[in-house]
Amino acid sequence: MGQASFVWLEITGKCQLECAHCYADSGPGGDHGSMSEQDWRRVIDEAAEVGTRMVQFIGGEPTLHPSLPSLVDHARSREVEVEVFSNLVSVHPVLWDVLAQPGVRLATSYYSTDAAEHATITKRRTYARTKANIAEAVRRSIPVRAGVVNLRDGQRSDQAVAELRELGVNEIGTDRLRQVGRGVRTGRTGLDQLCGHCGDDKIAISPTGEVWPCVFSRWMPVGNVRDRALAAILAGPQMAEADATLRTHFATRPRSACDPQCGPNCGPACNPSCWPTGAGPCGPNGGCQPNYDA
Repeated sequence: MGQASFVWLEITGKCQLECAHCYADSGPGGDHGSMSEQDWRRVIDEAAEVGTRMVQFIGGEPTLHPSLPSLVDHARSREVEVEVFSNLVSVHPVLWDVLAQPGVRLATSYYSTDAAEHATITKRRTYARTKANIAEAVRRSIPVRAGVVNLRDGQRSDQAVAELRELGVNEIGTDRLRQVGRGVRTGRTGLDQLCGHCGDDKIAISPTGEVWPCVFSRWMPVGNVRDRALAAILAGPQMAEADATLRTHFATRPRSACDPQCGPNCGPACNPSCWPTGAGPCGPNGGCQPNYDA
């Protein structure tokens, strides 16, 4: 592989919420892992050196990590674009200034226009606060996109999409429940839950420094950035083996659409209706605008 134009930086496993479908099994009992701020800065430097054009800070809830502002600034100093994937339940005033910088954008999740239904999914009363902060991001002209995951029959998913549009959000994706983490219901975690593009010019790094082909393929570690440089991991034998496994599996079935902007949290993935061919509801970057779950 040798390069990664997009990198997920999962800087924390801590989150205010306990979404029933969270792929990372994050929640209030989570922590920031063993990666220090200096570790993350070094990883951003190494990512820039292997051609990374965008990083997405995820978790858990990345806004709970005290180093998020300085890490965003560091990425921008390396001319790497940033997306922060947040549940937008609470945004500190200092963070609004960080998010309003050029080259920084937001991604979030939205489930229903019914506050009780929204709370049933996130396990907290989140609807009003998330809605208000989406509106604030739009007011501040911060690029924001959102995803709606359909988890149950009768869910007010369509209404949620319509309300997001009314709030001024133009990039909206939808998705089904993925059988990963707390999202496992009737199936099991495995290759069939992946889109098939894992590791294709993208990589994910965990709070402990472990590297995966994507945030969903957590059972496929290919190295640890605390032990080896990112470039060495990307060009290493474990990455090659994981890539061969994925290619073999998806050689016999269609790969779903997934573009480097697909940075999930708590169980989302890409809408499989398009890929950079221009077919389907594609966004300005030439791929699906997927949904996210925080």
